[in-house]
Amino acid sequence: MTEKALGATDGALSTSGERLQGRRIVITGAASGIGRTTAQLFAREGASLALLDRDECGLAETARETGGHAFPVDVTNEEAVSAIIDKAGAALGGIDGVVNAAGIMCSSRVPETPAATWRRVLEVNLTGPYLVIASCLRWMEKESEATIVNIASAAGLLPNAPGLTAYAASKGGVVNLTRALAAELAPKIRVNSVCPGMVDTPMADGFRGNVGNYALKRLADPVEIARAILFLTSAESSYVTGAALAADGGRSFH
Repeated sequence: MTEKALGATDGALSTSGERLQGRRIVITGAASGIGRTTAQLFAREGASLALLDRDECGLAETARETGGHAFPVDVTNEEAVSAIIDKAGAALGGIDGVVNAAGIMCSSRVPETPAATWRRVLEVNLTGPYLVIASCLRWMEKESEATIVNIASAAGLLPNAPGLTAYAASKGGVVNLTRALAAELAPKIRVNSVCPGMVDTPMADGFRGNVGNYALKRLADPVEIARAILFLTSAESSYVTGAALAADGGRSFH
């Protein structure tokens, strides 16, 4: 008898519906890509969701699909983030989880990358998660088993592609922000990062053929990354903090 391996999409919706029962989780970048897929998976696992993104239309669609609360916001705006997180905490009756999935990518070599572009990439990818977490802590510190998962990148572990200097620097910062927060917030709050390789989302456009150095020779389905985020958010990872989980198809072999 031959066993069938679970592939990228096989069983994508096969969930227990209990792994996040009663959890109240903020997800940024929820209008599309990894953020939306994570919201869909978390809703099926019983979580109540506060969904953040600049894209109001996409955000509304994710909220409709998941029953989550939609909060349009630019995660780089400190005052706006603080106000939105207070609204999110009130709507959910508390916050005991955060997933920072909002991110952008710049593809240009250093001489062609203006300082303004460099700053914008770091603001969205690194400062944004910091601001969201800082605002959520006043809610999360009331909880006994809260979690934070930041979406970094395999490029933050092994930056080996030309033209991605700003992106790699920002995601390397996310990895070390995660480690620093894990040390600072322990033992009450666990903080981990997921480091995807290329994922089948619009961000991969123009790079889809660049998987020759991936052991699995393909892009990830967004649900494969969402499953890793689910693991680090659920009680199944109760002894994991400060980790950088490479979900990158063997790109970096961490």
